[in-house]
This record gives sequence, structure tokens and C-alpha cells, in this order.
Amino acid sequence: MEKINLKEKFAQFTDHWNPRIIGELNGQQVKVTKLKGEFFWHHHEHEDELFLIIKGKLKIEFRDKTVEIGEGEFIIVPRGVEHRPVADEEVEVMLFEPASTLNTGNVENERTKRVLDKI
Repeated sequence: MEKINLKEKFAQFTDHWNPRIIGELNGQQVKVTKLKGEFFWHHHEHEDELFLIIKGKLKIEFRDKTVEIGEGEFIIVPRGVEHRPVADEEVEVMLFEPASTLNTGNVENERTKRVLDKI
């Protein structure tokens, strides 16, 4: 049982769209990542996804609307809902997801991370 310092965790990496595991509980993983630019349209068939913004602003595009999330805010994207994260500037994000969640959901490409680093 040790405390986690988010600033220290985010200081350990500079790349984007590459989540790292910083904790695990009840089959869920707590992940941190930095985002910049556009991701791609995808969905998660079996998992809900929580995006908590630590620093910056993130837009989550849905087919019928766009939701902007700022520091200290979060959104839960329900399973099966197609979405696309967009970060005009660098954003620091914490994610809460089942351990089975693949970062690219139903799409596999060069951004797919099957094995995540633990920091």
C-alpha cells in the first residue's frame, strides 16, 4: 500500500497514445497517458471506458456530438459506443478500464498496445 504521485508518473514519459499501468484493483487497471492530435474512430465491444483529465483539454467526438472535457472532469464512454479522442494540445489523462481493454478497441493498427508498461 503505497501512494501514487501523478506528477511523478507523468514525468516518466513524453510520448503520446501509449498508456502505462500505474495501479490495479478488482480486475480494473488505472492507466496514465499523454495524448496529442487525433486518434481514430473505434469502440470497445465489452468494456466501458473512463477518461479523467489531469491536465489540458480533451475532445471526445461521437457520431452525433462532441464533448469537451477539462482538468478535473471525466467522461465515461459506454461499451459499444463509437468515439474518437482529439487533443489539440498535449493532454494528461488517467484511464480506468477493465484489464482486458485494448487501447484501440475494435481496430488493430500501429497504435495498438497489447502489452503495457507498468510504471
